[in-house]
Amino acid sequence: MNVSVKADRFGGSISAIPSKSYAHRMLICAALSKKTSRLECSSLSEDIEATADCLNSLGADIRYQNGIFDIHPINRDHLKDDAVIDCRESGSTLRFLLPVVCALGISCEIIMRGRLPERPLSPMYEELISHGIKMSPQGTQPFFVDGKLDNPSFTIAANVSSQFISGLLFALPLIGGGQIQLTGEIQSGSYIDITVECMKRAGISVSYMNQCFTVSGDYCAPSYSVVQGDWSNAAFWLCAGTISNAPITVSGLDMYSAQGDKKIVDVIKRFGGHVEHDTQEVTVFPSELKAIILDASDIPDLVPIISVLAVHADGNTVIEHAERLRLKESDRIASVCQMLQRLGVSVEERNGGMIIYGQGKCSGGEIDSWNDHRIAMTAAVFSLLSDDMITIRSAECVRKSYPDFYKDFKSLGGTVEEIS
Repeated sequence: MNVSVKADRFGGSISAIPSKSYAHRMLICAALSKKTSRLECSSLSEDIEATADCLNSLGADIRYQNGIFDIHPINRDHLKDDAVIDCRESGSTLRFLLPVVCALGISCEIIMRGRLPERPLSPMYEELISHGIKMSPQGTQPFFVDGKLDNPSFTIAANVSSQFISGLLFALPLIGGGQIQLTGEIQSGSYIDITVECMKRAGISVSYMNQCFTVSGDYCAPSYSVVQGDWSNAAFWLCAGTISNAPITVSGLDMYSAQGDKKIVDVIKRFGGHVEHDTQEVTVFPSELKAIILDASDIPDLVPIISVLAVHADGNTVIEHAERLRLKESDRIASVCQMLQRLGVSVEERNGGMIIYGQGKCSGGEIDSWNDHRIAMTAAVFSLLSDDMITIRSAECVRKSYPDFYKDFKSLGGTVEEIS
């Protein structure tokens, strides 16, 4: 599907969608629990559906109706053999559930789609093998896993992917508890914080000292939980508020959330944006912005939408330490730079980031989404800075994280036209 988008009069109020980061983790904890539970999640995305479907393939019975997941957990006394799980394009689903499969001792075929087979599993891959697991070579499709973890002590580099650490944390209660020793500096530590928070809510004891996690206990999820609002996707509307001609308010956001992408509020303020908020609602006002130097190491997923602020700002914005963007749904450093170039913006691509030359406006044109939801959504927000329509190819990729994105874009005053 290709769409043409434009926003002339843009502003208003909108509710944040449920956090994908929390939904993944809360579903896993509930599916590994000893009792049934319910999880309120007002809307779904393809990634959340992937995790629920994979847990069902491992033996859970998870059903979704009227915004509620009813979760009957995996019976660990009668585990499936030769399971097949389809992670679709969800890196979180794959990296969280691979150690869980190994801890349960289920022989499993894992299906990966899109760019997911190309995304690395090292160093978790080698650590699992050293603990008695047999796996297909990385990049193999389909991917086979066999064996059961034979040791509760792990050592893994912390500066590669927080998802590997989260996956091992999820696995440890299934083998009676254990430890994870981290080496190097932690990257995206807020995502690990979310994992620990969800596990603690599900009755697991998790402590951290001297770069070592110690885990004990067994899963017992609360009978009813609610997925909090998503800061990552709210960031598109909050950034739009700085460049629109009317304020934008996003409700349902927890200012005390463990989500690292709530830092978008601080980033907007650093650019000079006018932001007001209480504990559950954030309003951003049209603002004149000044270029900044941004360390994106803890907020790499925000880089695409931050590029909108950089174009609107006076001066040249430098984005650094975003190397991990090379390994997302697209090479997001390259895809952001190519999007900017197609919109007539001067940008200099660097190995770990980019320099964006602020010019206030951009031109219209046709953008390749690279089948990357964050590129497609960013391109739509760029239409606030363009006098002409912006056409987005493969625009349906937003279903991965935000299926109703274009509907919400229109509710704030945007125009969306599907084209052949």
